[in-house]
Amino acid sequence: MKYYIASKENQLVLFKVANELVEEFENEQPSDREKNLIRMKSITNYVMGIFLIGVGVMFLYPTEKMKPFIDQYDHTMIIIFSILCFVYGAFRIYRGYAKNYFKD
Repeated sequence: MKYYIASKENQLVLFKVANELVEEFENEQPSDREKNLIRMKSITNYVMGIFLIGVGVMFLYPTEKMKPFIDQYDHTMIIIFSILCFVYGAFRIYRGYAKNYFKD
């Protein structure tokens, strides 16, 4: 939706109206469907975060069965990959905790 404004006074009024609409939308309680979506996204983020941190641990401290596979690659790259898994896993856990999916 486009608004065409003729003067600066109208822009100020339009901004106030738009700001009030945004505040009203932010204070609105989510519906049951949105609550279920928030719950599912939160659980998905927790599980993915734990999984990624686990992958980081497995690559940083490999078991005897994984050692031949991991030793094929550069040790520095393995460490960088593990750190990325830790950081992204922590971010996913935080995102599941914050639960701000429908807010901008």
